[in-house]
Amino acid sequence: MNSTDGENTMEKEKDNYTKDGTVDYRGNPANKKKTGTWKACPYILGTECCERLAYYGMSSNLVLYFKHRLNQQSATASKNQSDWSGTCYITPLIGAFLADSYLGRYWTIACFSIIYIFGMTLLTLSASVPGLRPACVTKEDCHPTHTQSAVTFLALYLIALGTGGIKPCVSSYGADQFDDADEAEKNHKSSFFNWFYFSINIGALIASSVLVWVQDNVGWNWGFGIPTVTMALAVASFFSGTRLYRNQKPGGSPLTRICQVIVASVRKCHVKVPEDKSLLYETADAESTIKGSRKLDHTKDLSFFDKAAVEVESNDKKSSKDPWSLCTVTQVEELKAIVRLLPIWATGIIFAAVYNQMGNFFVLQGERMNTRLGHTSFHIPPASLGIFDTLSVIFWVPIYDQIIVPFARKFTGHKNGLTQLQRMGIGLVISIFTMLSAGILELVRLRIVKKHNYYDLKQMPMSIFWQVPQYFLIGCAEVFTFIGQLEFFYEQAPDAMRSLSTALSLTTVALGNYLSSLLVTIVTSISTKNGNLGWIPDNLNYGHLDNFFWLLAIMSVLNLGVYLFIANWYTYKRPVGTLR
Repeated sequence: MNSTDGENTMEKEKDNYTKDGTVDYRGNPANKKKTGTWKACPYILGTECCERLAYYGMSSNLVLYFKHRLNQQSATASKNQSDWSGTCYITPLIGAFLADSYLGRYWTIACFSIIYIFGMTLLTLSASVPGLRPACVTKEDCHPTHTQSAVTFLALYLIALGTGGIKPCVSSYGADQFDDADEAEKNHKSSFFNWFYFSINIGALIASSVLVWVQDNVGWNWGFGIPTVTMALAVASFFSGTRLYRNQKPGGSPLTRICQVIVASVRKCHVKVPEDKSLLYETADAESTIKGSRKLDHTKDLSFFDKAAVEVESNDKKSSKDPWSLCTVTQVEELKAIVRLLPIWATGIIFAAVYNQMGNFFVLQGERMNTRLGHTSFHIPPASLGIFDTLSVIFWVPIYDQIIVPFARKFTGHKNGLTQLQRMGIGLVISIFTMLSAGILELVRLRIVKKHNYYDLKQMPMSIFWQVPQYFLIGCAEVFTFIGQLEFFYEQAPDAMRSLSTALSLTTVALGNYLSSLLVTIVTSISTKNGNLGWIPDNLNYGHLDNFFWLLAIMSVLNLGVYLFIANWYTYKRPVGTLR
C-alpha cells in the first residue's frame, strides 16, 4: 500500500468520528456492529433515571416548600410551582434548536448538564447555608427575606435552563441508536420508548418515597443535596457510554429551512403547481441535501407549500439554486410534517394541565387528610402519594409492552398493536376519569368536614390513601399518552428536526402548567368576589377544590372530541425507502 492509500484510509477512518470523538457508524458500516442498539442504551437509560430522580426529588414537594419555607399562600405557591414547572418544559426549545442546528445531541446534553448541576448546587446552598436559608420559628413558620427568596428562584430557573438541553435530547438520542433502515433494529425502537419511560419512573419512585420523606423529616438541605449528587451520577453515566454511541450530525438551522419554504411559497404564490409531482425540484443524489436527513416522499395535503419546489425560468438561469426561491421536495415536506404535528400537539395541553395537578392540588388536598400510617405515629408526606402514580407506570409499561401490544396486534394487524394516535387517545379518555376521581373524593371530603364541623382541623379523620385511585389513573394515562407522544413526535418529525420535535411535544407540558396557573388566577379572581373565600382558600376545608377538578374534567371531554377529529384527519409522513 502506497502512502496515498494510507492517507486516504486514515481520512476515511477519521470521518467515522464526530467532533466529540464518538463513532458515527454511517461513515463505515463495519462500525455499526460496535455501536448503538441496546449496547448503548443502558448508559442513556441510566442517565435519564438519575436525572429524573434529581428533578422529581426536588420538584415533587416544591409547592409545600413555597408555602411553608417561603411563606407563600396556597394559591401563590400553586401558581409559582406551575410557572416554574412550565418553564422547565419551554426551555427544551432552546436546547433542541442548538442540538439540531449546531452542537448535536451529545454536546447539548453535556453542556446543559453543567448548568443543571450549578443550579442544583445553588438550590442546596439556599436551603443549607445560614444567611441564605430562611429563618424559621417552627417548621411551618418561616420568614424569608427578599434576597433569600430571590436566590431560591435564581437556582430554580437555572435548573429550568439546564433541563432544556437534556429533556428534548435524551429520548431522541436513545432512539437514534436504532437504525430505521434495519428491520430488526427498527422493531426495537418502540420498546425503547416504553423502557425509557420506565426508567423515568424508577427515578420518580425513589424521589416520591425516600426523598420526599427526607425533606419532611430530616431537612431540606439533605432533601436538595441528595438530588444534586444524583445529577452528578447522571452525567457520569452519560459520559461512560461515549464510545458506544451513534451520532447524527447537526443538519443546520431548521428554523431557517422552514422560513425558506414559507418565503419561496409566498414569492411564487401565483405559480401553478404541476399535476405531475415528479416535476417538483429534488436533488438527483440518493441522500438529501440536509445533513443527517433522508429524503421524504411528496404528500398531497398543504399543497400551497409545494409552490416552493416549482422550478421557474428565473431559477433555471442561476448556476446555483437560491434556497429562498427554490426548495427541494424534502425541505417542503419537512415544513408540512411540522404543520401536521401542531393540531395534535395542541390537544396535549389540557392533558398536561390535568397531569400538573399531581404535583399541585393533589398534594394540597392530601395535606388536609389524615396522613398517619395505620395506628402508628408515622406520618406520610402528602407528596409521597405520587409513588402510586410511579407504581402505576411501572406496572403498566411491561403490561403494555408484553401483553397489550401482542393482543392488540392480532386484531389491528399493526406491528405495534395500536397506532401512536390510538394510544394517545386512550390516555386522554383515562385522564377524564382521573379528574372525576379527584373531584368525587374532594366532594365527599368536604361533606364530611361540613357534617362534623372539621373546618379548623389541620388534618381531618379521612385517610390520605383515598387519593390512591386518582394517582393510579393518572399513571395509567401517562403510559398511553406521554409515551405515545414521545414516540409519535420522534417518528413523525423530519430526521434533522427530531430534537426540535421532541421539544415541541414537551412544550405541551409547559403550556399545561401555564394553563393550570391561568385557571387558578381566573377562578380565584371570580370566586373571591364580594368577600367570598373562593374555591381555593388557604384552608381548603372552606373552599370548593372539587369545582376546579370538575372544570378540568369538562375541558378534557371537549379536548377529546377535538382530538378524535384531528387524529382522523392526520397524514403520516413517508420517508423514501423507509421500512414501515
